[in-house]
Amino acid sequence: MKRIFEVDPWKIVTHQFNPEDKRLQESMTAIGNDYMGMRGNFEEGYSADSLQGTYLAGVWFPDKTRVGWWKNGYPEYFGKTPNAPSFIGLGITVNGEKIDLAKVKFSDFYLSLDMHQGLLTRSFVYEGKDTKVKFEFRRFLHIVQKEAALIEVKATVLSGRAKIDFDSTLDGTVVNEDSNYNEHFWLSLGENEDDRTIQVKTKENPYEVPQFTVLLKESLRHDGKIVTGDVTSSEAKLSEKLSVELDEGQSYELEKDVIVVTSRDVDGKDQLAVANELMTKLQNKSFEENLVDHEATWNKRWQTSDVQIDGDPAAQQGIRFNILQLFMTYYGEDARLNVGPKGFTGEKYGGATYWDTEAYIVPMYLAVTKPSVTRALLQYRHDQLPGAYHNAKQQGLPGALFPMVTFNGIECHNEWEITFEEIHRNADIPHAIAMYTEYTGDDSYVKNEGMDVLVGTARFWAARVHWSKWRNKYVMHGVTGPNEYENNVNNNWFTNTMARWLLQYTLKRLPLATAEAKARVKVTDEEKAKWQDIVDKMYLPEDKDLGIFLQQDDFLDKDIRPVSEIEDQRPINQNWSWDKILRSPFIKQADVLQGIYFLNDQYTKEQKEKNFDFYEPLTVHESSLSPCIHSILAAELGKQEKAVELYERTARLDLDNYNNDTVDGLHITSMSGSWLAIVQGFAGMRYNDGKLSFKPFLPKKWDRYSFKINYRGRLLSIEMSDQAKITLISGEPIDVKVYDQDVHLREGESKCLKD
Repeated sequence: MKRIFEVDPWKIVTHQFNPEDKRLQESMTAIGNDYMGMRGNFEEGYSADSLQGTYLAGVWFPDKTRVGWWKNGYPEYFGKTPNAPSFIGLGITVNGEKIDLAKVKFSDFYLSLDMHQGLLTRSFVYEGKDTKVKFEFRRFLHIVQKEAALIEVKATVLSGRAKIDFDSTLDGTVVNEDSNYNEHFWLSLGENEDDRTIQVKTKENPYEVPQFTVLLKESLRHDGKIVTGDVTSSEAKLSEKLSVELDEGQSYELEKDVIVVTSRDVDGKDQLAVANELMTKLQNKSFEENLVDHEATWNKRWQTSDVQIDGDPAAQQGIRFNILQLFMTYYGEDARLNVGPKGFTGEKYGGATYWDTEAYIVPMYLAVTKPSVTRALLQYRHDQLPGAYHNAKQQGLPGALFPMVTFNGIECHNEWEITFEEIHRNADIPHAIAMYTEYTGDDSYVKNEGMDVLVGTARFWAARVHWSKWRNKYVMHGVTGPNEYENNVNNNWFTNTMARWLLQYTLKRLPLATAEAKARVKVTDEEKAKWQDIVDKMYLPEDKDLGIFLQQDDFLDKDIRPVSEIEDQRPINQNWSWDKILRSPFIKQADVLQGIYFLNDQYTKEQKEKNFDFYEPLTVHESSLSPCIHSILAAELGKQEKAVELYERTARLDLDNYNNDTVDGLHITSMSGSWLAIVQGFAGMRYNDGKLSFKPFLPKKWDRYSFKINYRGRLLSIEMSDQAKITLISGEPIDVKVYDQDVHLREGESKCLKD
């Protein structure tokens, strides 16, 4: 596997610049602060192949869908995050030659993303005809003052004399690479040269989706003092130029401070005044002082979330990179936001919310953040229930159908087989309510707002199934399971199983709901009887001779053969026609095994083993969501080498570009999978009936690993070397199981055990 970055426990670092890997580099050095984010583009510009990208959380546009418009119930638009105005521009000219690493001669290239503090640095030596100048850049998006970005460049003349011209820009003329016919999403509202601002607004749309207004303000500083240059502007663009002349040995530092304000928080007419106030607040401190504040917040996050691995630097780098990117994308500080599959690192998937959040992000965030963070994710879905009712109505069905892809609760994906066939998400999303309730012990949500979600989705499922006289069972036709390499199938085991679970869980929780919730949902005795009948008589396909659950009806009619027979043709999604993929036995991601993972305590070890042994060899793992589920189950089944192999794939999926698609952006929502593979896989963490348990093992290549978790008001540390060590760092006494042994811990106490 080709690596373009060196292995380092706390840095994503390289001393090489390869133009053919430029997009990979940009993805891997993306930064964000869960308010905005950007790819690792060069401040001075770059004229060769590159994907320019800056993105603002919650700012989106409903692009008219160009597929399936003739189908009743088809989404009217495809939601996407527009490439936001670029504010990092800091063009540089030395003695009349524009600095562009695609064209000029340079040496000593260095690029680093410091994961401990979310700081991007870069340097190189420009080699001109009569001079050499070293340029050093630092950039971060302030994690304390979210609207602020800080960029610094230092120029040092190594030989000769240099006249250096800087051109600081704000550019609202950007476009999305995936735009229809190169369309622009931004309209100019004006440029203010005196205040160094531009203001833009998303163009009008016919779908009653609000237009977003964004104002950007810049200010330049040298030695902590504001400096001014010559300012010019054109439609949606602003440029501020200044020049310095330096002799050999002299240096000059220029700091660019930027404030970005959106109409999500500040009305357009008030944005200039607010931006001025925010800039004053930012510039009350120096670059270094702001960096100290920024780093202090990152330190606090790392104290409870860091996973330490001794003996395998590549594994260590992988898990930290994933945690960093997750926290730069979402930390639960704005309940209006969620986690997009690419976060702030690329245009693919439109920046929208998928079922990935509940299935992969929630189980990690429950343990590494405050309960309020996960509660915010649950509330996000509750707030969008009107959209879910709209989605179901579009299909002529009652109840609520949560969207596959959304910004506002209304489905906005443009592939029918995904949009209205991959309906398993309508149980996966409510499953997060059960996880939250079981993990935290807090049932206040499920008893109140959560009941709206459970009943709404239960009513959908009760109408979506139908009675088969031939089978004498309830069945479900025309669905797509998690394995998207199968479309429009009948009786997908995972979908049927999760629908059954949802109905069963709703019936279990309904009697415990608050009186107010019961009055709102108004579930009749007739409905409850119907739901119970479906639970009792749901058809779940299986093959008893093989001892497996069938992915869907007729799956065994396929030409069953292992992935090992087509190694030279992978990834098949880049080498085969879609028709060939659909007819093949090869599986994109965990499907049956996803259900076994979700409802783990409902299946025997024999059932898990037979299904794993049958389906894993058929799986190409061409979804980033796949390896971690297989790793967790492999660990549980004692298949330690396979568990480690699949952990390495999920931990370094982007760093090693396993699926040959990281150029589009990072796989943010699957990054939690590396944490899950260690904690639920290698450490065997489970929580059932209010009891926390572990069955740790140590991978052969590792000397030790450790992590911390929050659990019901306690902070615990788990360390594994030649024995397992569990410590209650803070909180009330707790009883846990380690290797099926009961362990009682008081605050500050540790216990060591062996299997």
